[in-house]
Amino acid sequence: MPAGEICLAKLLKDPRAELLPGEYVYCSFTSSSYGDRVDLKPLAFFQEREGLSLLIPKEKADEKGLQYSCVLKGITLSVNSNLEAVGFTAEISRRLAEAEIPANVIAGHYHDHVFVPTDQAEEALELLT
Repeated sequence: MPAGEICLAKLLKDPRAELLPGEYVYCSFTSSSYGDRVDLKPLAFFQEREGLSLLIPKEKADEKGLQYSCVLKGITLSVNSNLEAVGFTAEISRRLAEAEIPANVIAGHYHDHVFVPTDQAEEALELLT
């Protein structure tokens, strides 16, 4: 697969925003590390000083009785963005911030992913398309 688009104008012209199925939540585990909790089918993780943070399907969190603070929908920006593209996620975040939509952005190797509160997902998707 090509290295991805680096031109900000081209990336913003058509980010190809797609709503992911399902809902997601962040859960933290103070005494866990990478590789733990694979049973929760994490979409993403980050090892922090305070412990392991996982982005998991809401249904898994509910099934296991885990605590979380907000429920999110995911939007994938399907345009193939280069990891060295400057300003793409900043501009996406700015547009959502202007509409008072909180955004948690995660960069993958090929695409960027934005997680927003479930009740604002349709509005966010509209803003990004």
